[in-house]
Amino acid sequence: MSSIMPHNPRTVMIVAGETSGDLHGASLVQAILELAPDVKFRGIGGRRMQEAGVELLAHAADMAVVGLTEVIAKFNQIRKVLNLMKADLAASKPDLLILIDYPDFNLMLGKAAKALGVKIFYYISPQVWAWRRGRIKKIRSIVDKMAVILPFEEQLYRNEDVDATYVGHPLLDTVTIKYTRAEALQQFGLNDGATTVGLLPGSRDTEIARLLPVMMNASEILVKKMPGTQFVLPLAETLDLESVGKILGQYSVPVRIVHHDTLDAMACSDLVIVASGTATLEAALLGKPMVIVYKVSPVSYYIGKRIIKVEHIGLANLIAGKTIVPELIQDEANPERIATEVIHILSDEARLRQIKQELREVREKLGEPGAARRAARLACDLL
Repeated sequence: MSSIMPHNPRTVMIVAGETSGDLHGASLVQAILELAPDVKFRGIGGRRMQEAGVELLAHAADMAVVGLTEVIAKFNQIRKVLNLMKADLAASKPDLLILIDYPDFNLMLGKAAKALGVKIFYYISPQVWAWRRGRIKKIRSIVDKMAVILPFEEQLYRNEDVDATYVGHPLLDTVTIKYTRAEALQQFGLNDGATTVGLLPGSRDTEIARLLPVMMNASEILVKKMPGTQFVLPLAETLDLESVGKILGQYSVPVRIVHHDTLDAMACSDLVIVASGTATLEAALLGKPMVIVYKVSPVSYYIGKRIIKVEHIGLANLIAGKTIVPELIQDEANPERIATEVIHILSDEARLRQIKQELREVREKLGEPGAARRAARLACDLL
């Protein structure tokens, strides 16, 4: 009588240390499960990855930082999680480690996985083209396959003998809206006849503390110069409503907070004031004129200014290779300057049309939807 051997499901460790990584990680997990339903996932992520089926060993919200000095404040916590993940790697010996952006942590974890003989798939490249290009050598030494999401990244890596494939940008699949503009304004309790400005101060507590007061001061200036202007704030799920509300309560300008339909809140805005990051590309894909702002600690800025090698920080400008929308960095990201840029854009119909046309061209450069499915096929090839 023949016996049937028990089937051991394949296991994947997946790590996303940022809110945007959680979104893209969830899409990737879902796409992999369509191809290989038996795969079991564990690692670091957020609500979306957990809902997609990942057993969370640590939460991405506890790992997210921006700026060099800001990393120091969370160093012990991040090191503790890194040690936890290394121990889990050694104990579980997964069939594959998937790393999503978050380079310093992920490359250290990847090195440990490589020593254990675990295959490594990197989805969403670190921005080596902007700063610390030397990391490519480390990537080449540990990564079995890289899936990149910006058109120029594939050749950059291939020139350095890294096995990289351009899969398209995952936001092309996730930036979708439920409502028409009129429906969204009604849903959010906003006036259909008023100019609407979206406020997107970031998804991290440090960004909110640094940028939201500046945006609110700019809003007070805008209301004086453009009476009737209304404001909407799409609240990132990593943020605490109470702490955001305390900041908003210090200002005379009312702001409508939107909890879940954040993309619709962006889409119904005439213009958004947005922290540099993923939200700038979301705004670009929605065709929204914007003013990009960026502030870190003085020490982080001093160091970063000397090592960052790109002319633009906003993804729309970076992909276009030119300045489509204004970028206000550090001291330039002040209320008066922000308000001035907003007024210049909204009061100039020709400039508005030009910005929207150039944002459409940015979308076209990113290719077709389906990045997660294409990346999933590459990951499954390693299983």
